[in-house]
Amino acid sequence: MRRDDVLRELGLAPVWRLRSRPLVTTVVPTGVAVAIDVDARRAHIATLDYEALVRDIAACTACTLCKTRNRSVPGVGVIGAHWMFIGEAPGADEDAQGEPFVGAAGRLLDNMLAALALDRSENVYIANVLKCRPPNNRAPDPAEAHACAPYLDRQIDLIKPVVIVALGKSAAGRLLDSDAPVSSLRNRIHRYRGTPLVVTYHPAYLLRTPADKSKAWEDLLFARRVMRESLAQQTSA
Repeated sequence: MRRDDVLRELGLAPVWRLRSRPLVTTVVPTGVAVAIDVDARRAHIATLDYEALVRDIAACTACTLCKTRNRSVPGVGVIGAHWMFIGEAPGADEDAQGEPFVGAAGRLLDNMLAALALDRSENVYIANVLKCRPPNNRAPDPAEAHACAPYLDRQIDLIKPVVIVALGKSAAGRLLDSDAPVSSLRNRIHRYRGTPLVVTYHPAYLLRTPADKSKAWEDLLFARRVMRESLAQQTSA
């Protein structure tokens, strides 16, 4: 007789079982498959300070992008910056240098920031949904974005931005859990982890579609108003 049947005969059923923690299987650079405790990993990342977070990202093997990256790309900017810009994923230049937005799209982003009297070295923090480059610069797949999510969440907790600007559909989709196009998400205040979030076009898209640069500028002005209003509310609280 099975154990469950014996317990049922003794009047000790139903038997409650502790649900196992979710596990994901990944392949480390050596080719060995490893099961990762998702909850334990997220809890660990949530305790890291910034320097430890950067080291953890560099050593991450939670998805298969660890096998193809040259360098991880955690982010760049100032801890405590009021502005946080979040893009999609590193490209070839970022993968080579370990810094986000350093190619043509990065130069355009820097020009956009300069128009607002902002600079990535002074009052901005820039990150991506993914910390490693997808092969051939393809869009992040859901499993990769999910694996990187604890890192981005920890960055937001450490930076404590006043406003988040999501650059492009992939970033907006990950942060808002939405498949809506950027055009339908603009000019609205969204929130992520309690922080106001504004959506605009990715600089790479603007390089291909320069006619929409004026819309992106409107979005940045809107984000600046959101930031100032949020700061005013914090001051009066």
